[in-house]
Amino acid sequence: MRTIYLYITLIISLSVSFITAAPRLTVVAIVDGLTTENLTLLRPYWQVGGLRTLSEEAFQTAVAYPHLVYGGNETTATLVTGVTPDRHGYSMDRYFLRRDRMTHDMLTDESVRGIGTPLQLSARALLSQTMTDKMRLRYPAAKIYAIGIHPETGILLAGHAANACCWIDGPTQQWVASAAYSEGLPSAAFEQNKNGRIATLAARQWTPRMDILTYTAPTEKERKKGFVYNVADVLMQAPEANTLVIELALEIQKTENLGMDATPDMLMLELNTLSPNASSDYIASAEHEDMYLWLNQDLGFLMEQLDRRIGRENYQILLVGRPVLGIDAQSLSDINMPVQTFNADRAAALTGTYLMALYGHERWVDGAYGQSIYLNRTLIEQKRLSLETIQRQVANFLMDFEGIQTAMPAYEASRYPLINASLCKRHTGDVVFMLEPGWQLMQDDKHAVDFVVDDNPTSPVMLWSGTIRPMPQEELDATDVAELIFQ
Repeated sequence: MRTIYLYITLIISLSVSFITAAPRLTVVAIVDGLTTENLTLLRPYWQVGGLRTLSEEAFQTAVAYPHLVYGGNETTATLVTGVTPDRHGYSMDRYFLRRDRMTHDMLTDESVRGIGTPLQLSARALLSQTMTDKMRLRYPAAKIYAIGIHPETGILLAGHAANACCWIDGPTQQWVASAAYSEGLPSAAFEQNKNGRIATLAARQWTPRMDILTYTAPTEKERKKGFVYNVADVLMQAPEANTLVIELALEIQKTENLGMDATPDMLMLELNTLSPNASSDYIASAEHEDMYLWLNQDLGFLMEQLDRRIGRENYQILLVGRPVLGIDAQSLSDINMPVQTFNADRAAALTGTYLMALYGHERWVDGAYGQSIYLNRTLIEQKRLSLETIQRQVANFLMDFEGIQTAMPAYEASRYPLINASLCKRHTGDVVFMLEPGWQLMQDDKHAVDFVVDDNPTSPVMLWSGTIRPMPQEELDATDVAELIFQ
């Protein structure tokens, strides 16, 4: 009897181990502008393809963000780390530096060099572990590669521990990389550069793949003339950008033998759904719709190749949308909700004038960026004034500005969970503020900081696995996404 019991126990243990074993290859794709509404709208158009397969077979839900969304890579950072900007440190794509009173790219790292590019980028500014870091800690021999359309997104997808990270450089039509990663430019990317693969696809023309009248939302101009682009002119927002990412991913999988042994490997990809004339994440033109049709085909090709090379049961795909443009201002205006703009530089200038009236003709404000006012702390200290008093005075002053919902000294932000989760302590100013719904934050009269007008943008999430694995509950937060691949 005991022998039978041990045998049954062993069988159960082996079965559980098989079911919950990590897939040999995990593909994570962050898709710029992907929305649940667009997927629902276009589902009848793809009878076959990757999006069709995912829509039928994947776990699906939508996640919201517990912090302010600007349409930059703060959402990417949250998705890959599983924590909010106050912890991962990436609250906006740029930050204000008091020393030179200028803004700087968040990921610039002068200690590393670019490969094929003057950009010097690394994930050093990212304070939390990412998906790739956790994979490396669990499986030191894992092979991890990140491929971006844009450099910043690619670096965040790579995290601190990828083997390599590369992205498309439009002007040179080459794959370029950061030397922050041990393998530099992957050999597969080097071969594509040598063979001129990007230039070959960039030489194409992009025209509708269907009759223009069969699209769901062609513009009046498109109804009359369709659309046509020289891909080289719009490479980052053309379907070919996704094709290039998928092709390189498959080449890396082949040359580096990803998913071919028991050690789990990762491919981190940036894909895009936003066409050149898109003013919103939501489809309002045939060219925008066309991006989805091509993406469906490219994802289908990826899955077909992985099925053949490593077996359907040996990989998983996590597809996540990223809010970029939100709802466009014209759509809101059409329903009598006009978008108004708030100029951060002008607010800083008026604040400086206000403090001059109180304390004398000096430069009391260093500047403004995002939703922060930066006071001249050196001057305040020299004058032996109370920083806290001036912070309170400025906060009260800002409350009289049209468009300001609330303003407070930075040390009080912890009282407001949404604001506190959105701020990185290292880069936050002395006074922070939050705009009313329907207001767009501008750095000056020409440069928008807040592209997402949608008050509460969400992202679609699809988790597909070729084998039986535990799936999460229906309701998820954006901070839950990073752990999905490890369940």
